[in-house]
Amino acid sequence: MTSDAYAFWIAEPGRGEIRPVTLGEPGPDEVLVRTLHTGVSRGTETLVFTGRVPESQWSAMRAPFQEGDFPAPVKYGYLNVGRVEQGPPDLLGRTVFTLYTHQTRFIAPKTAVTLVPDEVPASRAVLAGTVETAVNAVWDARPQIGDRVAVVGGGMVGGCAAAILARFPGVRVELVDVDAGRSQLAAHLGVDFATPAEARGDCDLVIHASATSAGLTRALELVAAEGTVVELSWYGDQPVSVPLGEFFHSRRLTIRGSQVGGIVPGRNRSYADRLALSLELLKDERFDAFLTGHSPFAELPEVLPRLADGSLRALCHVIDYPEE
Repeated sequence: MTSDAYAFWIAEPGRGEIRPVTLGEPGPDEVLVRTLHTGVSRGTETLVFTGRVPESQWSAMRAPFQEGDFPAPVKYGYLNVGRVEQGPPDLLGRTVFTLYTHQTRFIAPKTAVTLVPDEVPASRAVLAGTVETAVNAVWDARPQIGDRVAVVGGGMVGGCAAAILARFPGVRVELVDVDAGRSQLAAHLGVDFATPAEARGDCDLVIHASATSAGLTRALELVAAEGTVVELSWYGDQPVSVPLGEFFHSRRLTIRGSQVGGIVPGRNRSYADRLALSLELLKDERFDAFLTGHSPFAELPEVLPRLADGSLRALCHVIDYPEE
């Protein structure tokens, strides 16, 4: 079978398939992009794949170029790096990042693509959406010079937040994770590492990204009195239990939600500014540590179930598309 393009769809919770797509021709304000790489993390996208988006969040969790509706059938994804094949002269042949799904070719408004700096390899650029989430969390957290910071949860989002915070002058950053193997990631990023039992307390700021009740509880234990825990985890339909009846009130702690869909009030930045900044940060080769595996696009229906059940261990798994 031949087609203009092929796309990955979640046919039903836990099962995906590749379907043909007819594209047509791009309009005067559109671009035709051939995908080079897409990224998959074990966070939001695997929750979507297994049908665990609560109905109350179906509207909020829509991806910019999603087709179909939750729980399925749905075409979902948001970490796409490709090359412009048709479009304005200033974009033609350039590598771009788009919040697009897993699809071999696509048409999008030219305003929806962001140029990838020449210094950023195309495969690393798939991290732009995750780094953008981490940038937003740091904006929400408002760290100060000399702060003692813990990042609880050394996955893709938490790790990216730690990498950004490591560049702040005088800030002590400790990455906390139940998996002692994440110490290698911490070393690559240039931050300290500890298991939850070993983590240092009295922190000025804690960022939580483990998506577990135990992790959030430990984050509250690590923050100093009057301190703030910035909650980055998205739990899907999983209930969360934390001991707010213990020290939470007496120490006057704060849990602040952070979500990439909103920029903290008072910060004079647009979403386009934030994404462009994230791509600039990806010039740092330390971010290669998050790219933990590659698979061809044709194998995506077999890869996502393994990412969802944990049998394929990954931070960001890169999907490679065939050269034509």
